[in-house]
Amino acid sequence: MLGAALAVAPLHSHAQKPAKTGAAKTTQATKDGNAATLWLTTPDKAQLLRQQPGKLAFKPAAAKTVAGPVIELNDAQQYQSIDGFGYCLTGGSAELLHRMGAAERAKLLRELFATDAANIGVSYLRLSIGASDLDAQVFSYDDLPAGQTDPELKQFSLAPDKQHLLPVLKEILAINPRIKLLGSPWSPPTWMKTNGESKGGSLKPEFYDAYARYFVKYVQDMAAEGVRIDAITVQNEPLHPGNNPSLLMPAEQQAEFIKQALGPAFKAARLDTKIIVYDHNCDKPEYPLTILKDPEAAQYVDGSAFHMYAGQIEALSQVHDAFPQKNVYFTEQWIGAPGKFPGDLAWHVRTLIIGATRNWARTVLEWNLAADPQQNPHTPGGCTECLGALTLDGNAVTRNPAYYIIGHASKWARPGSVRIGSTTPDKLPNVAFRTPAGQHVLIVLNDAAAAQAFRIRLGGRDAATQLPAGAVGTYVW
Repeated sequence: MLGAALAVAPLHSHAQKPAKTGAAKTTQATKDGNAATLWLTTPDKAQLLRQQPGKLAFKPAAAKTVAGPVIELNDAQQYQSIDGFGYCLTGGSAELLHRMGAAERAKLLRELFATDAANIGVSYLRLSIGASDLDAQVFSYDDLPAGQTDPELKQFSLAPDKQHLLPVLKEILAINPRIKLLGSPWSPPTWMKTNGESKGGSLKPEFYDAYARYFVKYVQDMAAEGVRIDAITVQNEPLHPGNNPSLLMPAEQQAEFIKQALGPAFKAARLDTKIIVYDHNCDKPEYPLTILKDPEAAQYVDGSAFHMYAGQIEALSQVHDAFPQKNVYFTEQWIGAPGKFPGDLAWHVRTLIIGATRNWARTVLEWNLAADPQQNPHTPGGCTECLGALTLDGNAVTRNPAYYIIGHASKWARPGSVRIGSTTPDKLPNVAFRTPAGQHVLIVLNDAAAAQAFRIRLGGRDAATQLPAGAVGTYVW
């Protein structure tokens, strides 16, 4: 997690070159002129992810010369599949959840992770491998007294995660066994590092093999706990060694580590867990490109992950276009406490839910799931202003902007949904998906200072609608 907010440029154009095109497939609902349901969030909080009364009927489209903005969907333009929308389940989040009453926690976890109509169906979580800066203290899975080393990892243990994280994670998996999990390290064990400290320093080359086995043991030991790790990133924010914990790992070193140690270790262990590179800001696309241009490293790499504390979201398309066979993920964005709901809602929906997915992201993850009213817990030197999607004060739950930002996508754009083409009228940024069940999902932000009326068009049929200024609507049909 970046310690301080950096200025972020507004979203501009979106990549629109489709991955493939095919014959349009119009659902029976659209053929029959059936109606769309609107779920609405307004900046004044009068509507918070609330289903609106009535439905929007699709009728034969008016002449295309009719004035007014039109968002036209195109089933024949198909882009990337979606792995999921969700949060970072930090150790601190898990601790707060685990300290809730059992009944209250069970109800909240069902609201978050169940996929039925009453809940938001979060489908992807990012975990820290060892401590992140939003754990109560720094730890790894192989901590030793100063001066000692353990290259054979005889002391490796997931014990720190067994106190809070694993019990909560197992409850989540009981609700949604198909949720995908991404593991990201903030730091190796300190004895592997050049400075012997949790903050900063670099990985010593003589411990490349040991650290690769550390990843393997993490994936294997989590699997033994019934927790499948779908993917790992090699290092959280590898160009930000000022956090606690953290590690400096330039692109050339990450490539060396992958091709010399991590990739071969995963192959030897027959792991199908994906290896994802970078996991940092959009201002340095040359970092993942450096690794992907190295064929020895790239053979082991599934794709690249991004944050957005600096740069432009179009960097995701820059990397995708250079290596279209490699996947792109968006894995972290914070909201600074106490939060400003109207601005947070608009920026995150425009830039991430819409912007990242229109630039090929298979995931959008907010940082982080939960904190207490004082934005605790965190490590000494960790983030003190990170507003969780939830504020947990014992059993009391406050839902913050990130809850609604993710909910507008996670509830309907389920894993396996495919992004499809949609036009972008001025001040109406949007993204459209076709779900595995054949539904259409359209997420729209009214980025204007006044209410806007517009039409949604698909397959020669229109539905008329409007959104208040600054509002977000998810249309489902």
